[in-house]
Amino acid sequence: MTYGLLAGFFWGLDTVILGIALVMSPFLSTEQAILLAPFISTFIHDFCSSLWMLCYMGIKKESKKILAALKTRSGKVIVLAALMGGPIGMTGYVLSISYIGAAYTAIISALFPGVGALLSYIFLKEKMRGYQIAGLTASILGVIALGYSPGGNESTNMLLGFLFALMCVIGWSSEAVIIAYGLKTQEISDRLALQIRQLTSAIFYGAIIIPVIGGWSFTLSILSTKTAAIILLAALFGTTSYLFYYKAINKIGASKAMALNITYSAWSIVFGAIILNEEVSLRSIIFALIIVGGSVTAATDLEEIVKFKKKAII
Repeated sequence: MTYGLLAGFFWGLDTVILGIALVMSPFLSTEQAILLAPFISTFIHDFCSSLWMLCYMGIKKESKKILAALKTRSGKVIVLAALMGGPIGMTGYVLSISYIGAAYTAIISALFPGVGALLSYIFLKEKMRGYQIAGLTASILGVIALGYSPGGNESTNMLLGFLFALMCVIGWSSEAVIIAYGLKTQEISDRLALQIRQLTSAIFYGAIIIPVIGGWSFTLSILSTKTAAIILLAALFGTTSYLFYYKAINKIGASKAMALNITYSAWSIVFGAIILNEEVSLRSIIFALIIVGGSVTAATDLEEIVKFKKKAII
């Protein structure tokens, strides 16, 4: 459980620092830069994360195992998870941050454990009880209420940010379920799984997405700026978060790991207030509690908690 909670802590920090990078001058210099920013920053983020992981794997003396891990069935499953979590999930996440800010993005994307619980029910045949369905419903209603902002251009930006956050929800919830499936056989460690995940995402962005959007020249120009250093720092915290997250998935399963990981939504608001001096409205707090509470309910087995408490008393 500690792994899951630490994953949330560090992802909240990653969210706010990445948000800082997105509003720095290189990403706001031209209209084209603004459009390319979410994709370029995501590529740099995941590329830097893969480098952090290579350093970590070197320290653990497991670098030589990466290619062998890719050849296994589990390794191939992790590649699929990487495509869902990176190009789909992370792109939606960063696009959402650029439209509605880090705090709102963190709150809305906190829906993914509930959706993950639903996907686990469909594909992994995990049972979903009545209170879990109620929790998922409450989360969805909370997201709709939070995203509603009538009139003007602001509502257009809010709607776009909203849709991208939901794209992130689909990507991340699918990733967690696929990762849980891939780690079942214990063919590879959670560390190797994360290395494969980050490498796959970085390669997909570098080989496909960046060339398609014509962003390589802009990407290279960013690498020599302070903005790249900020993204590198964000990637360090993001990598740390993922390490704890994958460990949690491996130890306690996808649903519980997701439920614990969404505490990043609360930490994001805290870090946003401390680092960026962002104001936190009562409305956002209320709907954050509804979304987080509903997601936790949807992803948590209350019967297991009761059994655990009984064992602890005995």
